[in-house]
Amino acid sequence: MTERVVVEADGGSRGNPGPAGYGAVVKDADTGQVLAERKQGLGVATNNVAEYRGLIAGLEAAEEAGASTVDVRMDSKLVVEQMSGRWKIKNAALQPLATRARELAGRFAGVRYEWIPRALNSHADRLANEAMDTQESGSSEEPSADKGPDRVSPTGWTGATGTPTRLLLLRHGQTEMSVERRYSGRGDVGLTEQGRWQAQAAAKRLAGMEGLGDEPLPIVASPLTRTMQTAQAVADAVGGRVSTLPGLVETDFGEWDGLTFAEATRRDPDVHRRWMSDTSVAAPGGESFDQVHKRVREALDELFAAYPGRTVVVVSHVTPIKSLLRVALEAGPSLLFRLHLDPASLSIADFYPDGNASVRLVNDISHLR
Repeated sequence: MTERVVVEADGGSRGNPGPAGYGAVVKDADTGQVLAERKQGLGVATNNVAEYRGLIAGLEAAEEAGASTVDVRMDSKLVVEQMSGRWKIKNAALQPLATRARELAGRFAGVRYEWIPRALNSHADRLANEAMDTQESGSSEEPSADKGPDRVSPTGWTGATGTPTRLLLLRHGQTEMSVERRYSGRGDVGLTEQGRWQAQAAAKRLAGMEGLGDEPLPIVASPLTRTMQTAQAVADAVGGRVSTLPGLVETDFGEWDGLTFAEATRRDPDVHRRWMSDTSVAAPGGESFDQVHKRVREALDELFAAYPGRTVVVVSHVTPIKSLLRVALEAGPSLLFRLHLDPASLSIADFYPDGNASVRLVNDISHLR
């Protein structure tokens, strides 16, 4: 009998969902001696399901080895945080697996969960890959593109491949400037009472969306007050944390900031006329739409690097959201003048790692009705 053991577990799928398998190894905590190995193919399953199955197999093997305490080490942040009680389990497919794992854990005097880098979980990873090797190389059923982090690309129409980064593009709620239809760029105004209600309604809409996964949803916002207030309403509803990205800030309207359309026309008639049709023209003391588009492209690259294959809430302003949709559509600059976005409206775009994109929703305000 070994009093204390280490369980290293892993699971994976080739395609998510796709041919899946898990691996687990039980080691003596003092000597490192391998006491048991487990591996099994699962048919078609998601990566997270496979990881939980690996944990369960490891705990079962530890019980068979007669262990009283177990140190579980996995490179799955999701499983470690959920089993430690720090993250909620919203995915219905994972809930019974977590219940089974907790039942097994309750049979030991103590179980401790630790996240480790994948490189330190190579033994279990090798077993999981050996299990996946026994599965079929593909599935005849193509999963829905609406399954959040577990979705795969709809290759039939677009030719896109890989797991997309999905951006839920939310414009901030109403402000006094938007009520009065004034240019509102870098001026730091807050939401009106109506705007706060709109933000809460949008947050409720996002919290009720299916397929968002179990990890806290990344929420990235422009650093201005109106976007931060909207983003915080979302964070309060979905349990995420707000971070800022300066590249998502609204256009700098320079000397026109705070003016109405008519006031800006009277002040600078020639410049305003050209600005309305030429994206290279900047407002006096401000920036052009071309400049905005450039920094938004750079911000998009930052999002790809930080959240590959994730669903991300992006809370921003009219021009940056239009620019992101323009990138997704491979559209010309005229889109900026032809697309309307309401306060607290939701648009959705998927960006695939092979460069393809799919716009799924534009200016939806059904949650405000």
